Amino acid sequence: MGIRKDIWKVFLIKKSLEKIVKSGYLPSECIDITGDLNFYTFLADPFGIVKGKFLYVFAEYYDYRSRKGIIECFIFDENIKLIRRVNALSEAWHLSYPYVFEHEGKYFLLPESSKNNKLTLYEAEIFPDQWKKICDIDLGEDVAVDATPFFHNGIWWLFYMLATKKPDRKHELHVAYAYSLTGKWTRHRANPIKKGPSFSRPGGTPIAFPDGSIILPVQDCESTYGGGIRPLIFDILTPEHVRCEVAPALKIPLSLAPYTEGVHTLSSIGNMTLIDAKKTDLSLKGISIQIIREIKNL
Repeated sequence: MGIRKDIWKVFLIKKSLEKIVKSGYLPSECIDITGDLNFYTFLADPFGIVKGKFLYVFAEYYDYRSRKGIIECFIFDENIKLIRRVNALSEAWHLSYPYVFEHEGKYFLLPESSKNNKLTLYEAEIFPDQWKKICDIDLGEDVAVDATPFFHNGIWWLFYMLATKKPDRKHELHVAYAYSLTGKWTRHRANPIKKGPSFSRPGGTPIAFPDGSIILPVQDCESTYGGGIRPLIFDILTPEHVRCEVAPALKIPLSLAPYTEGVHTLSSIGNMTLIDAKKTDLSLKGISIQIIREIKNL
């Protein structure tokens, strides 16, 4: 029973993800868009869509009392004023990492759901809070963690960390590809394309640079879970070959204090960027909540 708990908040940066990656650091001007949090809850894994004059920010809402994440959506106007907050998706199992994206005029949501041993794709019936299941993405025997889709040069790519309890298979970054979003998906023959806690777990929106390279934000979990974000730079990504190298972790600004103990999401929302940042909490009230929950589960 861990007594220190990660508390995450979501921030908006009025700078593009491309410019942030090129600079090598996160700007100090970060807007806290989380608002007030109930005790021992957090908001993390932000992804967003710009639709008309509104910003739709999807994130994991987690309560340590229930220990099950749900997906919420925060709707902001063009002045970053919160208009509405809605429950976008809740299932019987834990959900997080709500990768939301638009393709051919339709809106899709691919949340992290490895606790259910499935990777389920949803399509919006009524955006942003009514979603229908389209399919379970078939990756054979692989169970994906933080699956991150990316459409590039007519091919769908899917980056994910392998979910496994085997010590020799932990911290592996895999990739699959398909010519249709719903499959058939083929796991790349080069898998795992990276191994190690510093760069094996996706952490945000992939982007293509004018020089042809592709950047995938990945989590640096070497010293702590979600300790930082690194750009993983692909100069070759084809069904036959993969070649990539890891860049240094982006520096976390002191202006985020006390939320300076980690960042594990870097995602685009129009010409701006979403991040999450964490602090850790150790308090008697928090410990009592944990103890009460453990007793109830005996």
